[in-house]
Amino acid sequence: MKFMIQSETTSQKMAEGVNRRVLVHNEDLMMVEVSFEKGSEAALHSHPHQQMSYILSGSFEFENDGEKRSLGKGDSVLLASGVKHRVLCTEEGKVLDVFNPERKDFL
Repeated sequence: MKFMIQSETTSQKMAEGVNRRVLVHNEDLMMVEVSFEKGSEAALHSHPHQQMSYILSGSFEFENDGEKRSLGKGDSVLLASGVKHRVLCTEEGKVLDVFNPERKDFL
């Protein structure tokens, strides 16, 4: 996949009030847009992928390896492989996630 045309992609429900749209990916990298309704969350979890998250809009409380921080538009977080993390949406918004390697479970 070399180009992402939004009209050619679909979103998938991750949890109540949380939807993801896989944008572009190859075996080494994946970019995903995640939309959150206020009060929704990605529950505490971990995975073997490295992850970077960039806040496109809204406000969120991220927990990363036990540390909690409030993040808003323009903020970023680095989530190491295997580290437990969660996110709670405090104001409706979108997050851009980048994974290494790709999340085959999202395909």
